Amino acid sequence: MNQRVARWAMAGIIAAVCVSFAGCQQGASTSAAGKTDPAAINAGKPSAPDVTFLELQGGDLPLASLKGKVVLVNFWATWCDPCRGEIPDLIAIQKKYASQGFTILGVAMDVEGKKVVQPFVENTAFKVGDTEEKMSYPILIGNEDLAEKFGGLIGMPTSVLISKNGKIVKRYIGAIDSGGLQELQQDIEEQLKVPVQAPAQKQAQSQADAHS
Repeated sequence: MNQRVARWAMAGIIAAVCVSFAGCQQGASTSAAGKTDPAAINAGKPSAPDVTFLELQGGDLPLASLKGKVVLVNFWATWCDPCRGEIPDLIAIQKKYASQGFTILGVAMDVEGKKVVQPFVENTAFKVGDTEEKMSYPILIGNEDLAEKFGGLIGMPTSVLISKNGKIVKRYIGAIDSGGLQELQQDIEEQLKVPVQAPAQKQAQSQADAHS
């Protein structure tokens, strides 16, 4: 009788060990499967509009020419206090990520256009850390038609993050506060990890998005 009890006890211990081991293995598999594929992170996101910006110096800048870079399109105006308030953070972000394949495009929405925007950009310095710095990223002239192609503006500032492959990743409405700055930097860093798609990959992804 004692031998039978001992055998049943031993069988129970072995079964418990097997279940425990199987559970650990299953958990590891799930964790591995749960990793996000950087190449697929923007699947289903809408494409950025095919637009050409007017540069402050008078030239043209097609948005498509920046594919391969992560782009933050920032709609602002010289008269907009919240817009001016976030410019130091934008200067710092540009400085931090520009060498990694990132740029901000500052799209000025002033009705008067270049005649008010250019003096502001040339003569206004902002406190960035311990230094005074001017806007260090490209400044462009915008209008309502251009803004509508990005979904329109509820207010300013409004920023639109665009992936290396020309997908609209996220919109940020309102000035960047400390929490929003951290979120924006995390989003930029995430997008910088996404590889640039080859033409064949882009076509396949576009077809997949069309059927999703």
